[in-house]
Amino acid sequence: MRPDLAQNLERVRATIADAAARSGRGAEQIALVAVSKTQPPEMVVEAAALGVDAFGENRVQEAQAKIPGVRQLLARDPTWHLIGTLQRNKVPAALELFAILESVDSLRLAEAISRRAGGRTVAVLLEVYLGDDPRRPGFRPAELVQQAPELLEIPHLDVRGLMTIAPLNASAEETRGVFRQVRELRDALRDDFGQSWGELSMGMSEDYPIAIEEGATIIRVGRAIFGERALP
Repeated sequence: MRPDLAQNLERVRATIADAAARSGRGAEQIALVAVSKTQPPEMVVEAAALGVDAFGENRVQEAQAKIPGVRQLLARDPTWHLIGTLQRNKVPAALELFAILESVDSLRLAEAISRRAGGRTVAVLLEVYLGDDPRRPGFRPAELVQQAPELLEIPHLDVRGLMTIAPLNASAEETRGVFRQVRELRDALRDDFGQSWGELSMGMSEDYPIAIEEGATIIRVGRAIFGERALP
């Protein structure tokens, strides 16, 4: 087992505990999703042996090649999160691989997931984007408020909350502001529609302590655990 993997995980867990304490919560209230994109199945198995029980993948195609191999090597299957953009034509494959789809970024995608659900209930998060790049995926806040009633009526979807990625090259204070706005949006939606909206997935290797301080319940950490990624 790579000693640096164990050391990295210990460091990340300590940082989670410190940030959670600053937000008045315990570390057990923060779910760590280890972002395993570009990592081989053996590395996922090593992380699982160190107590990691949730992994995140960005691309369905890579997950199709990786997850079956991991399942063969582990006695129990970890929880798999899709955290990257999901194309509608990849929905059937994604539903076979992932327990939760974190990157539902449009009403059309939500409807496509429902059509392909085969009667099962699919856990999803709604991706929100607060930056000013029109090319970036995600609901804009006003759009989400407008479409929330329709989204909540779609059958076979369990909308568990929101997910966001901070804008690229944002300062620490700008990032904090984004996370705070997304938390406030989640709280407003919960107040308006009476749903649990309990999950708030935000924060990556560069900014997960800030995300926890601002209310994240799920963080997605790759490089701080596995080190620099190999090129895809």
